[in-house]
Amino acid sequence: MFELVFTRRFSMAHRLLAGESERCALPHGHNEYIRAHLRATNPTVLDGRTNMVMPFQRAKGVWHGFIDNHVDHALQLAEDDPLLAWFALNEPQRARRILVTPGDPTTELLACLLMAKLNAFLAADGGALTCASIEIEETPTNTVRYSGDPLAVLPRPRPAPHCWWRRADTTISDT
Repeated sequence: MFELVFTRRFSMAHRLLAGESERCALPHGHNEYIRAHLRATNPTVLDGRTNMVMPFQRAKGVWHGFIDNHVDHALQLAEDDPLLAWFALNEPQRARRILVTPGDPTTELLACLLMAKLNAFLAADGGALTCASIEIEETPTNTVRYSGDPLAVLPRPRPAPHCWWRRADTTISDT
């Protein structure tokens, strides 16, 4: 079976408050690579003319725009992080650049949220493709790969159907 594989680089900052690492509790950044593996939902033989699952630009266009214009250089914070309230009060114009997550914005959680978002984009484009797996390289030595249904492993209670990661729009928070 064919897979269309697209890679994008983005910079981000986050902090992890629930873990045991004091270093990660302070805001810090990473330059990350995200690699999406897309598969046809109904694979067929090549047609003898165009011989492609879908034109690359169509398959990756919205996704790359979302990563480049909304995820790149976004601050990632948990929905209960006190910094969210600080930004709302002191710098509300910058609050829209905060990617808000249900719990600590770990690479594992981000992989599932972004995979769900990509699947929402693909479904809105007719559903010919689905994301089979996603990889995020946090550092040259640490990569997270997820395959399966991202909504099945997100923190409980199950997210409502209107959460940002389930919508085919460019939002990165529900605040």
